[in-house]
Amino acid sequence: MSLSFPPTAEAGIQQASLSRTMSSNLSQPALLLCYENVAGSCIKTPYSAGSQVGPCVGFGSGTGLAVFGNPLVIISVLHFRQLHSPANFLVTSLACTDFLVGVTVMPFSMVRSVESCWYFGATFCTLHSCCDAAFCYSSLFHLCFISVDRYTVAPGPLAYPIKFTVSLSGICIGVSWILPMMYFGAMLYTGVNDNGMESLVSALNCVGGCQIVVNRDWVLIDFLLFFILTLIMVILHSKTFLVAKQQAVKIESTLGTSSELSSESYKARVAKRERKAAKTLGVTAVAFIICWLPYTVDALIDAFMGFITPTYIYEICCWGAYYNSAINPVIYALFYPLFRKAINLILSGKVLKDSSSTMSLFLQEV
Repeated sequence: MSLSFPPTAEAGIQQASLSRTMSSNLSQPALLLCYENVAGSCIKTPYSAGSQVGPCVGFGSGTGLAVFGNPLVIISVLHFRQLHSPANFLVTSLACTDFLVGVTVMPFSMVRSVESCWYFGATFCTLHSCCDAAFCYSSLFHLCFISVDRYTVAPGPLAYPIKFTVSLSGICIGVSWILPMMYFGAMLYTGVNDNGMESLVSALNCVGGCQIVVNRDWVLIDFLLFFILTLIMVILHSKTFLVAKQQAVKIESTLGTSSELSSESYKARVAKRERKAAKTLGVTAVAFIICWLPYTVDALIDAFMGFITPTYIYEICCWGAYYNSAINPVIYALFYPLFRKAINLILSGKVLKDSSSTMSLFLQEV
């Protein structure tokens, strides 16, 4: 994903810059090329086999978590009826975006990072960069709508189904997918992203590179959009936690004088469950910001400072962002008891039993 330069693009720019420096040194004894015996091939950065092991393990682990962890979240919500709720449908859609990052973006970026070459063709380079950027903003839109959902449910969990319906959740999901796809698809496939930078595009054009250049105007627009959506998400989550805390104090005060009332006890259990859900989704939002903020800031600085970030720093920022798609299922498993129980049932094979979809996940949680 990218907010200014798709990760493969910025890496390609930095690599091409290195390649031009190396090409200017005619005394260089043996330059490695991405494509031997191909005119105009990009120069490959030589890495020893030992130095490639660590990145391969790290990148491969993140890719594996994204590819195999997110389907567990998706299956949990779609299979177990007690997880059927507007908020969890948004979580499922978010898991789909993370899964697609793991399938369509991370494996190819791993090859690019380790080999310093792009072996998948110019057409797929554009598609890869588009998916990279679109899935990022799709995740951000999902998290924004989830924060709206949590803010809606906080004042009164029992009235929640009336305020935030399944149909409204479907609209939010549609917006979260369609707008980023249209925005980045139009930007990259029409070529408006590199207006005024034709000379740089020409200089970076070599076989085995993936250079998607984005001018400063679009970089700034992307950054502002990211900043505004993130700010909305943070504000809503903060207000949600404050309201939830006030509700908890109110309910505890009520139970202190009439603990025998089953209706109040039920409200307390519902409120407790909703607070746990808000906590989990809040952790997810914080994890997104922590993962993506370094890359976002770095991309903005590079756009206005002439791509000054060293390659290894860029790779750390880039893969820190990618890892957000890998850690989300871990967050659900660690912080959300209902998802943890559902995932255990899936991994143990109990999900294959008849009527498993109606099994109680709330038994020990409310």
